[in-house]
Order: sequence, then structure tokens, then C-alpha cells
Amino acid sequence: MATQTYSGISSEQKVFYERALMKRLVPNLVYTKYGQRRSAPKNEGDTVNFRRFNALEAATTALTEGVTPSGSDLSVTALTATVKQYGDFVEISDKLDMVGIDPVLSESAGVLGEQAALTIDTVVRDEVTSGTSVLYAGGKANRDALTAADVVTSADIRKAVRMLKRNNAKPMDGGFYIGIIHPDVAYDMMSDSMWQDISKYSGGTQIMKGEIGKIHGVRFIESTNNKQVENTGNVTVHLSMIIGKDAYGVVDVAGKSKPEMIVKAAGSSGTADPLNQRATSGWKAMFTAKRLQELAMVRLESAATV
Repeated sequence: MATQTYSGISSEQKVFYERALMKRLVPNLVYTKYGQRRSAPKNEGDTVNFRRFNALEAATTALTEGVTPSGSDLSVTALTATVKQYGDFVEISDKLDMVGIDPVLSESAGVLGEQAALTIDTVVRDEVTSGTSVLYAGGKANRDALTAADVVTSADIRKAVRMLKRNNAKPMDGGFYIGIIHPDVAYDMMSDSMWQDISKYSGGTQIMKGEIGKIHGVRFIESTNNKQVENTGNVTVHLSMIIGKDAYGVVDVAGKSKPEMIVKAAGSSGTADPLNQRATSGWKAMFTAKRLQELAMVRLESAATV
């Protein structure tokens, strides 16, 4: 990896420049917020077990006076998840740190912090969107059948909610399901006459970050980090998620999913940096995500108006 040097960063050498550092444009990161959070203790291995007691059938046979019934057997579904470590860093030369126009180390820490958050959100997103419970907009049979005209409608949301209710998927606290959608999908949904914009109900409701509106019992969060893929017809397919309670879990080891920021000063490498020329700034985190209940979430695939 190349060290970030004074000569290598052209914006640092401009004579005329805007003194106020521009805000970086980052997506609204939401996937980690709506998973069931689990913590694992240190020194207990890298595998986390989730256990779910399965529901019992209705006991429809009337009791006979004085006779003990046969009873039922409890059954448990066990799921395992393995935590993994993620991280990245940058090298910064001593000259850049001393004579660069901007506070390079502090700014690089900000950039790396944003990268860490994006990494975690993307890992969780990819786990959640790879589930088996799926609907295709416009009643299409599969992803490759989707055309550019197959945008999300209120009928598609209604079908997704029906699926969740049929599966006895519990809504989030507050009695609603969560929808996570891309702005392109939101654009189409806002054109539907059933759509209720956030401005129409925000008065007595606690609004979530990124929330834009609701329809059919689903409150929608907007994020540009939503996954998109190309189908065989070269249509950009958006993978929107409608999520119930405890659909997936997000696990860390003793709080390590919160990224640890690590800064090494120039000269801290000993003989590997004999002239104290290189500093590093980086992060690392240890976590994982796991789909816990396929029936408690629906992936809604669609095109979007361009």
C-alpha cells in the first residue's frame, strides 16, 4: 500500500482553496439498527448460537376428567453464526502531516470511521437480502422476468405485508413493519395515492432517522446503501426489504462491533520506520449478522423509474 505523501495529494498543494472542509457525502446506514442485538463474551470462541423454541400446535382435544393427557414435546431450532474481523488503514507521511493544508490525521480518522460504518452496514445488508422469502413487483415469477416497467406499487407492499401476517411475523414495537428502500424506489412509491408522507403524521409520532413515509402498516427508511443487481435483461433490480421483529441478529464480541480506531504515530514502528516518516490511522471491528427467521422478512425485488 502506498503511503499518502505531500506530493501525492494534489488538493493539499493548492494556493487558493476553501478553508472550511466540505462535508463528505455518506449514505444513511440502517441495517444494523433493526436486527436483534446479541453480545458474546470474550474468550468463548468465535461461534455464536441462536436458539428458537418452535411453536406448539393447538391442543384441540378436550380433556377427559381424571385422565392426564399425553402432553407435547418442545422442539428447538438452533442457528449458528461465526464472528469475523474487518478493518482497514491508511499510511500518512510525516511531511504531509506537518505541512499539509488540512488536519490530515483527524480528517483521515473521520473518513475511516465512515468506511467502518459502511462496511458493517453492507455486511449486514448482504446477509439480510440473501434470504429465501421473496416477492417480485408486478406479480412476476422471478428476477429475470422483471422489466423496467415493474416498479413497486402499493399492491406489492400489501402482498408483502400479507405474507408477513400469514407467517405470524410480529411487527416492530409500535405495531409496524420496517421497509428499507433506495431513493429510486421511494420516488415510485411516493406517486401512489395510498402513500402517506412523513409530514402528514410526524406530529404525534417519533420519527426514525431516514424515515420518509408509510403505507399499509409499513414505515419506510431510505438508504442509498440498498443493494442493487442486474438481471439478464440488463434491468437494474432493487432489493427492498420489509422486516418484522427479530428477523435477523447482529452479533459482536464484547462490544467489538463498535469500530476501534487505531492511530500509530510516526516512529512507533521501531526499525521498520527508522526515520520516523510514517504514521498510520485505521480501524477494526469484530461482528457478524445472521438471518434468524426467514418468515419474518420479505425481499421485494423491483425496477425503478430512471
